[in-house]
Amino acid sequence: MRLARLFPPHLGRRRTPVVATVMAMVAGAGLISVGATPAAATPPGIPSKATAQSQLNALTVAAQGSTSGYSRDLFPHWTTVSGSCNTREQVLKRDGTSVVVDSSCAATSGRWYSPYDGATWYAASDVDIDHVVPLAEAWRSGANSWTTSRRQSFANDLTRPQLIAVTDNVNQAKGDQDPSTWQPPRSAYRCTYSKMWITVKYSWGLSLQSSEKSALQSMPNTCSS
Repeated sequence: MRLARLFPPHLGRRRTPVVATVMAMVAGAGLISVGATPAAATPPGIPSKATAQSQLNALTVAAQGSTSGYSRDLFPHWTTVSGSCNTREQVLKRDGTSVVVDSSCAATSGRWYSPYDGATWYAASDVDIDHVVPLAEAWRSGANSWTTSRRQSFANDLTRPQLIAVTDNVNQAKGDQDPSTWQPPRSAYRCTYSKMWITVKYSWGLSLQSSEKSALQSMPNTCSS
């Protein structure tokens, strides 16, 4: 039985001890499959600590720009990748385990482990695709001067670690914040998150503010490589 059928949609989006306890009981009864720790979302292009440090040193530090004129519509997403599959669906397949899709490429079953908070989900509706560097943050950091085509490429970037499947309400809590005001609640992932953020900004030629750089400088201290 799929977990999505056991709980109303609103319960699937709350982190409460009651839900966690019930989930454990259901798993123990064999109603959902559990086993080895599921594979974490693994976006491509995550650099080494040394490379990330070099990229951070090369980034331009500037005062944060304005959100004046910003709209998510100026960053068209999700675009078609192949056939009927768009970027969101592609990331769900990439970051999930045992993902099954229907004829329109929508995920009908699977398992998704969110490295931001350590939660595992069994319904795609409980998972968001996070833009590691939020679209509004990119706008304030230089994307306001880009063409729509370039902004579309940024919003659908599957080559760099810019897109990752995570728990929906964790993504929503992040909003458009940079690492000086928001970091993954699971501290063990902050090193990786910082390297992802740095290389995305470096690859796309975006600036960063001084408080953001300070946060990014301290986050990799726990990195082993």
